[in-house]
Amino acid sequence: MKAFCEESRLAILSMLKAGERCGCALLAELSISQPTLSHHMKILLSSGIVYARKEGKWVYYSLNNAGLLEAKAYLDDYILASKEINLVEC
Repeated sequence: MKAFCEESRLAILSMLKAGERCGCALLAELSISQPTLSHHMKILLSSGIVYARKEGKWVYYSLNNAGLLEAKAYLDDYILASKEINLVEC
């Protein structure tokens, strides 16, 4: 969930919705330094919701649908549990 809890990471995910992007293209659109982008990409990659592909000296990033579905399933479990708790409390 750490991947979804920071404004820059959400902006990166939004950009990746349009398709694969080079790290340099992401950096050009964000108001952050290259080390900060690397930090955010490390978190997004380790979460499994972003995939990286290296081509020469460039790294291209895209959304990882399997990772996004796993995150959704995790949240769905909490939504269902919350509904069950609310029903019991009534």
